[in-house]
Amino acid sequence: MQTVMHISDLRRVRASLPGTFGLVPTMGALHEGHLSLVSRAKSECDHVGVSIFVNPAQFGAGEDLSRYPRDLDRDLKLLEPLGVDVVWAPAPQVVYPPAFQTWVTVEELSRGLEGGQRPGHFRGVATVVAKLFNLFVPDKAYFGQKDAQQVMVIKRMVEDLNFPVEIVVCPTVRATDGLALSSRNAYLGPEERRAATVLFRALSAARAAYENGERNGGSLRAAMRAILDAEPLAHVDYISAADPETLAEVDRADAGVLLSLAVRIGSTRLIDNFLLFPGDAHAARH
Repeated sequence: MQTVMHISDLRRVRASLPGTFGLVPTMGALHEGHLSLVSRAKSECDHVGVSIFVNPAQFGAGEDLSRYPRDLDRDLKLLEPLGVDVVWAPAPQVVYPPAFQTWVTVEELSRGLEGGQRPGHFRGVATVVAKLFNLFVPDKAYFGQKDAQQVMVIKRMVEDLNFPVEIVVCPTVRATDGLALSSRNAYLGPEERRAATVLFRALSAARAAYENGERNGGSLRAAMRAILDAEPLAHVDYISAADPETLAEVDRADAGVLLSLAVRIGSTRLIDNFLLFPGDAHAARH
């Protein structure tokens, strides 16, 4: 496994790796969710690359850029046994040099949900992922379903800008109590960690209603709200039952629905989602 910091070194290593190439973009602080993406990429591609970059462009004012967990040595030790070929861990000034002024914006899909709560977030995501695709030149890129809106934004960008890369979406990896794995879970104290299961419980309540035939979007949102309101440590940023193609809030979920939410537990902001379609086994892709 080669670890490189500079663009010229990344291009040199990438040019030496023939065959199919899979990319796993990360911000480090790796957990089993990230490692599952790497394992999937390794099983499907001849070579695998991982980026480790805490992208300042996707953090807004007052967000947790300065305290976001960083431990490159630990991350590299986790990746080494998985057969990763190259890790790119650049400094911010390598990705965004002083004269940088070009940005990628996916207009409609970036407006609501995370985009509404975090202005400019998806501009930062789309721009850095476009740069990663240009530098790694992957055949496939692997993302987790936990960041559902991010996946949709990236898919739209790939289609609109004709990137020759397949986006592979992998299931959310969860703890035994249902909490979606996230680097930000490290911020949670013991009582907050217990309370954080409310996201999974809220989504599960709406899923149960959906499985029982409920298709009214307002009722699905209300099912999530009732569970969240019962948890004193939970402060809701948004609750959504949206069209899985457009992210517009639905009145009726007859063709499927993306249930998603963002909740603050103490000072930690967590997101999660279920993607439901009629007739699916357990009616959830999560």
